[in-house]
Amino acid sequence: MKLQAFPSSYGLPLILAALFLMPGVGCCASEVRPGESPSASPAAAPQNPLGQGLSPQAQTELVKLISTANLAELRWPNFIDYRDQVLTFYEAGAYALAWVSNNEPTPQALALIKFFKAAAEKGLDPNDYDGSRWDERLARLRASSPDDLTHFDLSLTVCTMRYVSDLHVGRVNPQHFKFGLDVGPKRHDLTEFLRNEIVYSRDAKLAIAAVEPRYAGYERLKAALDVYLKLAAQGDGEPVPFPVKTVRPGDSYTGMAQLAARLIQLGDTVPGNWSESAGGAPVYQGALVDAVMHFQRRHGLEPDGLIGNGTVAALNTPLRVRVQQIQFALERYRWIPDSFPQPPIVVNIPEFRLRTMIMQPGAQPLDMGVVVGKAYHSQTPVFANYLRYVIFRPYWEVPGSIARAELIPKIRRNPNYMAANNYILANGAGEVVEDGAVSDEVLRGLRSGAYRIRQKPGPKNALGLVKFIFPNSYNVYMHGTPATQLFSRSRRDFSHGCIRVEKPAVLAEWVLHDNPEWTEDRILAAMNGADTIKVNLTHPIPVLILYSTAVVEPNQPIHFFNDIYGYDTALRCMLASGYPHPN
Repeated sequence: MKLQAFPSSYGLPLILAALFLMPGVGCCASEVRPGESPSASPAAAPQNPLGQGLSPQAQTELVKLISTANLAELRWPNFIDYRDQVLTFYEAGAYALAWVSNNEPTPQALALIKFFKAAAEKGLDPNDYDGSRWDERLARLRASSPDDLTHFDLSLTVCTMRYVSDLHVGRVNPQHFKFGLDVGPKRHDLTEFLRNEIVYSRDAKLAIAAVEPRYAGYERLKAALDVYLKLAAQGDGEPVPFPVKTVRPGDSYTGMAQLAARLIQLGDTVPGNWSESAGGAPVYQGALVDAVMHFQRRHGLEPDGLIGNGTVAALNTPLRVRVQQIQFALERYRWIPDSFPQPPIVVNIPEFRLRTMIMQPGAQPLDMGVVVGKAYHSQTPVFANYLRYVIFRPYWEVPGSIARAELIPKIRRNPNYMAANNYILANGAGEVVEDGAVSDEVLRGLRSGAYRIRQKPGPKNALGLVKFIFPNSYNVYMHGTPATQLFSRSRRDFSHGCIRVEKPAVLAEWVLHDNPEWTEDRILAAMNGADTIKVNLTHPIPVLILYSTAVVEPNQPIHFFNDIYGYDTALRCMLASGYPHPN
């Protein structure tokens, strides 16, 4: 079932200055359950001063239609997930028509239909709200029978509920994808919103705008969507040919014309920025190399200026796919909770980046690379939580799955492996069993689960010299790493699920800004000292681990990233199935 959820003020606080980084139970005012038939009590309901009244027979037909929760004339006829809200909506209006007066559509109805037709501008599908069907319905309205008027009105109510809910909390419940995001704090009475903010509104546009996410990154994505919708309408043009071998600056390349045309179309260069050599041979050089590097940076590729299969595949990606990436990024914005006391630290998994969203007093916003979980078997989860404490010079408590899959085979081959890499064995009470060569007897205890492996603090520790804890059921946290060379790679999904940060000392200083005694010098001393130190934050900081393959930063062009976990594909398949989306 869909989440029918709205803030009581119908406005969201600005909790993000950038970024975007996946149906639940509705706020039903009625006690009707799926499979039951709702009952009507028109005499007890308030009157509707604007809508057109219905005869008792027509009211009975309206209640019957709501009871079946099915309107054959809709693209998606089944509205079982909205049935209770629809019943309450008409009860509140004395079972009069909400959108028709004197066989004419109300101004609010016309405004809503205009929104449905333009739903693509907000990353939604106009056909989900019967966008192409309303003109014919309007043309028939004046001569319609009471039954036809009832169908028209009910169709508009269902489409409006879908549209408003989709615009505010998204079309799909992120928890269906096992995302730990809870849109519950946004919940409010959908029927109350329609009655109070739209049916009697003199400015339906303002009411609708109030339910959209109020994030700067969301607005930037909508602007980018407008550009890419227009580009997609123009067509993709001739594809860039795949080279026989990697094309380097100074090489001849027969696909120069197609390459230049595509880069001009996408805004990575301007016309006239390339030319053939004096002899007429198409040579890859100059401004076109710069344009390719610009394109590569925007698409999460190594900006080396080389034209290989990966770069050509990205260049030839259909524009409709880029449009979908933006649409899915907008969808995921609607999943973000709106109840944070301050803007969060955000990690976007496909982008391999961490950002702090606003400037704390005396501290600069951060932007750094991260390493995330491998695409296979150890994906970093998507969720929201609060960073509560920092540990300098942490031990690494090796998870049993990693010990069995990776460390025990190495210990079997080399009994001194643990000592060489600062590992120790501990029993259930935490007592050290072995910190040198591992005997066969101790190895048997390790394999049986009687012992666990810990790695001592220090520069070789897999967690680096600091870790950042936001307690969660996934046992995921952020930490440093001795494998700093990984940050030079464009694709960085190498971890077992936790998040390795590029600049752990800088992040530590940022998160401890409210702990004034923790200066830069003291932080560095703690990281390089002899003791393990835990520091509680004065004020917990929200952390969002998100997933978005399209991002628009301030004063930057749009960036696209690979769907490394396949979440875009899964969302595409689910949305294609139509309403009601699975719970």
